[in-house]
Amino acid sequence: MQLKNSTVLITGGTSGIGLELVRQLTEQGANIIVTGRNIEALYNAKSIFPNIHTFQSDVSNPKDIKDLYDTVTTLFPDLNIIINNAGLMRLIDLQDKSIDLENINLEITTNLSGTIQMVHQFLPHLLKKKSAAIVNVSSAIAFMSYSSAPIYSATKAGVHAYTQALQLQLENTNVKVFEMIPPGVNTNLQKDWAVKVNPKMMMEVDKMVNFAIQGLLKDKKELKPPIVGVIKLASRLFPNILLKFGHREFKRIKNLQN
Repeated sequence: MQLKNSTVLITGGTSGIGLELVRQLTEQGANIIVTGRNIEALYNAKSIFPNIHTFQSDVSNPKDIKDLYDTVTTLFPDLNIIINNAGLMRLIDLQDKSIDLENINLEITTNLSGTIQMVHQFLPHLLKKKSAAIVNVSSAIAFMSYSSAPIYSATKAGVHAYTQALQLQLENTNVKVFEMIPPGVNTNLQKDWAVKVNPKMMMEVDKMVNFAIQGLLKDKKELKPPIVGVIKLASRLFPNILLKFGHREFKRIKNLQN
């Protein structure tokens, strides 16, 4: 995939993997459009990278996506790559009665529905380009459900399945479809967790994004570091062991609450 002079839209591009994508794609010579819900975070991203273009938009809101499409395709008709990176991850006890029905769906509307809605809205535009791409960000958790974050796990498994179907349906078009599959990465995604993650168990964000960029340049459908391949294989050979390993974190959280 040619990145130099491409016009790239990144959802959730104000922090973590999204902001690092901004940095490394800028170095590749791409023109960057960043979206996010938090206007202050957008201002901060703009202060770090003055040449990017920022728009406040929530991928869980269909009207926001429609308005974003109308604005961006008018101002940037050369847009040819979208990266569906916006995500939300929460530790959830499924026996917690205080969580109402709307709240329990937050990760679904952002991580899964948001990705699907963005693709559906922008695909007709991308199909008109000579060369275009869609990058959907899933997670290694797609292969090993993490009981402490059950809704997040379900959404990332959904993104993985959806992306595979999208790749097949678009295989004879000009739109290439990639899946970015991070392992645990040191970002602010877990900043509000009651149990802090050991940073030594997490990958540095710049290394993860570099794997993704190099994979894009080589047209690799799965943009992942080697550890994700190990997790994917282990999930087939030793699924119960992986599930129990991850479930230890949930037990720790329950013990802290009792």
